[in-house]
Amino acid sequence: MLVLSRKVGEQIVIPNCEIVLTVVECRGNVVRLGIDAPAHVPIFRQELWQRLTRDEIQAKA
Repeated sequence: MLVLSRKVGEQIVIPNCEIVLTVVECRGNVVRLGIDAPAHVPIFRQELWQRLTRDEIQAKA
């Protein structure tokens, strides 16, 4: 895992995927990120992705 420190307004770029993450706000232990990515790139919160894949596996059973 790569761990980076960023301040509000600073960005992280993933060039091969054309993704830019921007730190929008830091409030206590909560960080708000803005994600700029091509429309064909799906983006999910981890807990939602886990639920979707679990439901998909259960539907196949």
